Amino acid sequence: MKKFLSVKRKYLIFSLFPAAAAGMVLCLLHFFPMDPENLRFEKYIDQIFQEELKGNTLNLHYTLAYPEDYGIRDYSVSLGTMDPEALEAGLEETEVLDQKLKSFHSEQLSLENQIIYDILSLEFSSRLSLGSSYLLEEPLGPNLGIQAQLPILLAEYTFRTSADIKDYFSLLSQIPDYFQSILEFEETKAKEDLFMSDASADRIIQQCHSFMETGEDNYLYSMFRQQIENLLRKKRITRKQAEAFMKMQEKLMDQCVFPAYLTLSQGLEALKGQGKNSGGLARLEGGKEYYTYLIRSTVGDYRSLEEILQCLFLQLQSDHQNMQELLSADPQLLSRAYDLPSSDLLPEQMLDYLQQVITDDFPGLEVDSYEVKYVPESMEDFSSPAFYLTPPIDTLTPNTIYINQASQVSSAELFTTLAHEGFPGHLYQTVYFARQEHHPIRELLSCSGYIEGWATYVEALSYDYASPFLQMDPEILDLLRLNRSISLCLYGILDLGIHGQGWNARTTADTLAVFGITDPDTCQEIFQYIVENPANYLKYYLGYLNFLDLREEARAAAGSSFEPRDFHKKLLDIGPAPFSVVEKYLFADYE
Repeated sequence: MKKFLSVKRKYLIFSLFPAAAAGMVLCLLHFFPMDPENLRFEKYIDQIFQEELKGNTLNLHYTLAYPEDYGIRDYSVSLGTMDPEALEAGLEETEVLDQKLKSFHSEQLSLENQIIYDILSLEFSSRLSLGSSYLLEEPLGPNLGIQAQLPILLAEYTFRTSADIKDYFSLLSQIPDYFQSILEFEETKAKEDLFMSDASADRIIQQCHSFMETGEDNYLYSMFRQQIENLLRKKRITRKQAEAFMKMQEKLMDQCVFPAYLTLSQGLEALKGQGKNSGGLARLEGGKEYYTYLIRSTVGDYRSLEEILQCLFLQLQSDHQNMQELLSADPQLLSRAYDLPSSDLLPEQMLDYLQQVITDDFPGLEVDSYEVKYVPESMEDFSSPAFYLTPPIDTLTPNTIYINQASQVSSAELFTTLAHEGFPGHLYQTVYFARQEHHPIRELLSCSGYIEGWATYVEALSYDYASPFLQMDPEILDLLRLNRSISLCLYGILDLGIHGQGWNARTTADTLAVFGITDPDTCQEIFQYIVENPANYLKYYLGYLNFLDLREEARAAAGSSFEPRDFHKKLLDIGPAPFSVVEKYLFADYE
């Protein structure tokens, strides 16, 4: 996939403007003449937006339902590539784009264009500071790797037109070549002593085998049939066409998809033993610098690793002290919290309640429809407990939340999870921002730290909403909230220790033991997950802490006139961006 622009639109877990005619500038249909500098700048970002989406059909399909309305008509169907030459070319493109960006006078741009300018400036400078260290990138992983996410993205690939079906078939046919390019990338990494550990390789191989063993029961078959039957009911296709489409999908699954996963697993098996590092990025040459880049580009936090680590330790100390005060006041609180029943409420009931109850603290937002689905059984072991799949920006439907039924949770955990994924979390934030007037490139420049930090921030607030609905003692919910914060904070500290300071499995286990986590298998699993997903926990927790800091700054600036609803509206209006950019435009409004 193209890397000149770090596309961070969140399709999973979070994890993401019509023009009148082809070639027309995507200027949000301004009804007034634009000054030359803004016009020139928007032509520049139009080109970036179009070229980025043309390079990856999955990104295109999940970003735009009708790309022709955005001047995107002719494009080659592609999953992208991990070819090192293409990655090098992407770096050169970044240099060209950065030089062009510097030619604009940012002070002459509109407010929205100034935000885009600032985001691009940070994005380009971070990418260029990394240089040619792209071999430290890892496209594979048991949880968040491309081979794990690709099946769900393909299963949810919406068919609106016959061209969508054609593109879908083309994507299936390209999976063998795409996986081959990934294998060649992994072989290059191995030659440079940068290949993954055997433990990581085994986990990915196991996942590939689990996917292949589903055979005719694979959810890609059932999801495809559902979509074809839906088109048939709507009389958009004939029965003969439907049968032909289903036969073609079966053929491509047998001849392309399953063989690609087999080849990938065999290729990784052959490379086992060449991974010299079973720990984090800090143990690789240039790894600490690459880790710093990841935090900046994905979390949107530009502080030093030392400053961030100190911030986490202070938060951990504060939360631990608050928890001890709760337990001192009621020694039975912990046992009561452990004995919570599982939920007999439907997720839809919780989401409906959340959508109504948040209106005092957040701007009103009507969402006509959303759907809760369950992760296919074959993917449960490798999927997150829940995730939200973003809709295209020009339809804002469907809005789908996936729940992993393998993760048995209490009613409080399910409620707060749905707040994270739904209202006022990912679904709410995504739809709210998409309805604001902004250039569509903002959807591609989306900052994961803002997105996941926002969802974690509102998840923490949702414990207050849960008390009357679930009829639970507020003290128990306070304890659960603190426990959740301490857990995420601890994992964030481990992330920084493993990838920033070179902590090994023993150091990790010793740190966990301080918090009562002593089971060797649990400690190893936590260590392995963090090794395989550098900076992932920081997107959630460091992003959350940034929102807490912004709230305290806003409260101090506004004084007695501070209103949470107004504060949240300002944050939502600015939209996903690195936190230095969010802070700049948030407090310009408080001056």
